[in-house]
Amino acid sequence: MKGRIAEIALVVAMLLWASSFIALKIAFQSYDPWTVIAGRMVVASVCFLCFWRKLLKFHYQSGDWKLLLLLVAAEPCLYFIFEALALQYTTAGQAGMITSLAPLLTAVIAFFVLKEKISKIASLGLGIAIIGVLVLGSEGHSSETAPNPMLGNSLEFLAMLCAAVFSICLKILSERYSALTMTALMSFTGMLFFTPIALLQGNAWSWDAQGLTAIVFLGGFVTIGAYLLYNYAISHMPVTRAAGFINLIPVFTLVLAYLILDERLSPMQIGACAIVMFGVGLSQFKSKGETPAQAFAEPEN
Repeated sequence: MKGRIAEIALVVAMLLWASSFIALKIAFQSYDPWTVIAGRMVVASVCFLCFWRKLLKFHYQSGDWKLLLLLVAAEPCLYFIFEALALQYTTAGQAGMITSLAPLLTAVIAFFVLKEKISKIASLGLGIAIIGVLVLGSEGHSSETAPNPMLGNSLEFLAMLCAAVFSICLKILSERYSALTMTALMSFTGMLFFTPIALLQGNAWSWDAQGLTAIVFLGGFVTIGAYLLYNYAISHMPVTRAAGFINLIPVFTLVLAYLILDERLSPMQIGACAIVMFGVGLSQFKSKGETPAQAFAEPEN
């Protein structure tokens, strides 16, 4: 019974993470990217204060500050910069498809940094998925909501690289710091990093009900809700199995983008999405060594 509940929790978590792309697009209609990101981090940080006792339960080890600094530099700082810029140039649906590369990119970095094995079939899957991403971007037509799909998809790819670096750091530090503490650190750092930028470059003082609702949703439901559901799920099933559910994010994103934003894909783009999903699915077949999913923590959308 608990296993079934954990599966439902995972599906809802993936749906929430997918919805973040839609919420960002909606928020960007009213506010600049820096105000949206800063607002999201502020909301998440306020929510994390409710868990302040648990946040202080960690075992700092000499030298950890280097990894902690790299972790927060990769995400939220660089990650959200790249993702915010990406969604200025591409559609939510296409950006969501790029997230399917995150487990594979993490596995590649883990191969070089942690000396974890990556199978030949996983490497082949990564190559196929990247080809699909390139086709997806090259076939995108400029529009008011996606003026330069190739540039936007490339920026989202860089965001996924940052997420991969974040995941590796998180994996190394996970023995001494809980995922709750790490996620809260990300939120507090993001608040401190993006708030001054928003005050100087953004339109933080304007009022728009729809935009503010999207920001609160991003900070309270996506960052907090999805994290709690994912954390519950991995406590009741192997993390490698839970990571496999991440591939639901691009599918959910495409559906939500169609239903809410009325985003459409050309037949060639639909084919490119199929190539990406095939490459990701191929990478999940286990030969000798570790599957890419094992190196992946959780995404922070």
